[in-house]
Amino acid sequence: MAISRKADVVIAGGGMVGMSLAIALARQGIRTVVADTLAPATTLDAKFDGRVSALSYSSIRMFRALGVWAAMEPHAQPIQDILVTDAKLDGTPSPFSLHFDSAEIGEPMGAIVENRYTRTALIGAAQDVRDLEFIAPAAVTRVETEGTRAIAHLSNGVEVEASLAVACEGRESPLRDAAGIGIVAWSYAQWGIVATVAHEKPHEGVAYEHFLPSGPFAILPMTGNRSSLVWTERDDLAPAMMKLSDEDFEAEVARRFGAHLGATRIDGPRWSYPLRFHLARSYVRDRFALAGDTAHGIHPIAGQGLNLGLKDAAALAETVLDAARLGLDIGNLQSLKRYERWRRFDSFTMAMAMDGLNRLFSNDIAPVRALRDIGLGIVDGIGPLRRFFMRHAGGDIGKLPRLLKGEAA
Repeated sequence: MAISRKADVVIAGGGMVGMSLAIALARQGIRTVVADTLAPATTLDAKFDGRVSALSYSSIRMFRALGVWAAMEPHAQPIQDILVTDAKLDGTPSPFSLHFDSAEIGEPMGAIVENRYTRTALIGAAQDVRDLEFIAPAAVTRVETEGTRAIAHLSNGVEVEASLAVACEGRESPLRDAAGIGIVAWSYAQWGIVATVAHEKPHEGVAYEHFLPSGPFAILPMTGNRSSLVWTERDDLAPAMMKLSDEDFEAEVARRFGAHLGATRIDGPRWSYPLRFHLARSYVRDRFALAGDTAHGIHPIAGQGLNLGLKDAAALAETVLDAARLGLDIGNLQSLKRYERWRRFDSFTMAMAMDGLNRLFSNDIAPVRALRDIGLGIVDGIGPLRRFFMRHAGGDIGKLPRLLKGEAA
């Protein structure tokens, strides 16, 4: 016999976006249940996910407003500078480059945080929020709608009755498919290779983005003398790179790192995953909404994936809370359409911008290389344009939800 729970909102997926949304809602009195397929002990293990996230300064403001930044900050490396260069592998770098200096905007451009520390902070904060219940491990197997109710059926036999169900379960979302929401999608002929690299010299908070013919090679500063490499490689070469011995893999990394950080070595495991694009054709149905990777998946070329998902969480939280304060039905399609209008166009423009950048820079065609190098030089030489791109990367452009301004939702 099913065990019943009553809530205002039920969220499928307790990752960084789903849990941020849950905390934002529950702190304002919205009874929220989160179900995740994996136990916290699994997702918080250092071997589960070696990735880091580049948090924009607007995302950091959101985490402060949610009361979780204090637990994350000791593990966060501020981004003081970003240096963008274009070069062939083992070749001479282009004379043109693009330098973003945080001194121009008066604060770091964001911070690099290991995903496990973000998850730890969110799960820890969730335990202290009265109106939030976290159920894991348990998958939401299906969602039914009956009148003013969404009924979420969990794999552990629990049924959650709520006004609104939200899918934050990742790129491959059974709930999205079951709701009849299609996606526009394609695969890049690229894989992402991720590893942590220890190096001899301090990075001084500088993030590097080297554009190589196979794709971008990012060096993201972490706490201590460590950096996270996010290496985009052709899909026909990536498996061979992953099979290299530690010694040979470190040699390939050193070729791409250069000598500016001194001697390097791999510090921990390496991971790889195929790079794909997708965008949901709609974000809402009656009593049902998508957020985070369930709604969109973009190329990691500028590290904006999590920031885009956190914008979803902030906008959806504000939409739901505004409706609740007005005494409206929070799961009504008309109320949810505001969220869709707010987020879908922004997600589309960001996704296509990242797609275009990847296609522009992931090739070795001489005329294209010349034009893009000149473009880097032009942006670098025009202060207002350079600062606009810095504010855009910081998530400080457009109509921001209250959380991204550092205010309560």
